[in-house]
Amino acid sequence: MIVYGIKTCGTVQKALAALTAAGKAPVLRDIRKAPLTEAEIAEFIAAFGEKLINRSSTTWRALPEAERAAPVATLLQAHPTLMKRPVIRGNGLTLGWDAAAQMAQL
Repeated sequence: MIVYGIKTCGTVQKALAALTAAGKAPVLRDIRKAPLTEAEIAEFIAAFGEKLINRSSTTWRALPEAERAAPVATLLQAHPTLMKRPVIRGNGLTLGWDAAAQMAQL
């Protein structure tokens, strides 16, 4: 089970703690230190589309309007922390740590 995110993200920390408590063995892939590959970005976009971009993040708010119009893949390559977190690869792919993601992964 791979949890894609950043170690300082509170939601990622909650997901890791819950998965560990449930007897899973999640591995954090810090997307700052090990950026997503083009194939991973394409897979995530196919699964989640525009939802993959966290438009309420500090990174998004700091982007110039012209850069916000770029394709999702381009945005994630340039700014990995724009990705909504966590993306969990376990029982399929899930985005975020809402009730649906918890039910799918726990």
